Amino acid sequence: MNDRPDSLADAPLGRESAYPEQYDAGLLYPIERAVNRAPLGIEEGTLPFVGEDEWHAFELSWLNARGKPIVAVARFRLPATSPRLIESKSWKLYLNGFNQSRFDSTEQVIRVLEHDLSEAAGAPVGVEIFGVDDSALTPRALPGESIDDLDIEISDYTPSAEHLAVGVEIVEETLHSHLLKSNCPVTGQPDWGSVMIRYRGPKLDREGLLRYLVGYRQHQDFHEHCVEHIFTDLMAKAGPERLLVLARYVRRGGLDISPWRATPGERPPSPLRLARQ
Repeated sequence: MNDRPDSLADAPLGRESAYPEQYDAGLLYPIERAVNRAPLGIEEGTLPFVGEDEWHAFELSWLNARGKPIVAVARFRLPATSPRLIESKSWKLYLNGFNQSRFDSTEQVIRVLEHDLSEAAGAPVGVEIFGVDDSALTPRALPGESIDDLDIEISDYTPSAEHLAVGVEIVEETLHSHLLKSNCPVTGQPDWGSVMIRYRGPKLDREGLLRYLVGYRQHQDFHEHCVEHIFTDLMAKAGPERLLVLARYVRRGGLDISPWRATPGERPPSPLRLARQ
């Protein structure tokens, strides 16, 4: 049974919605990040990380000035410092409204998207639009070493930092797993993803790390907050000098979400899209 958070009580999400005939910025449903950050001990204005939420929209289309359809893929970047995230179903409904709306140019579409999304998020949102055959969209593999082949027994499917352990050796390494799964807090539907962890600090016990990541399997939360949860647990338990946590979630409804959080000065690899996205 899905427990709908109080912050979503009035949202038109997970319910039957009329297909929008024209674009309408009012369809966007922003959610305060502070609500989910508070249980992690993150206070507003004192973020322990830098980062972005990178989105791809694979079902973007509009009409040009003569009524001819244009199809494209959009990449959006919301800063982690924005006070609000935007719920994905409302984002999809908003983008659907572009399908029968006329625009004079791609540049006009970008300006409209930047304005509306920035207003909803409360901070500037970056927008790029690509042709569907653009090489920038070619799938690639996550860097680093996979920990998925570890032969371990798992019985706990809720996040527990107690699984995390470190040794005395100081290392610099990049690890990744494709076994990440969490559940949507709105619909309860599964959200599949991959996660990459790059750090310098006491060496993480890999079996414990994999148990910890699999622990999100029955956890209900937004993608962005799952990444922040992982980041804060790793910082508290391992105390690395540098840390980057990057998740690439499988697309749902034509949208994928790829949040990353890092210690100041760290940056993720150049934009990459995985085969499952």
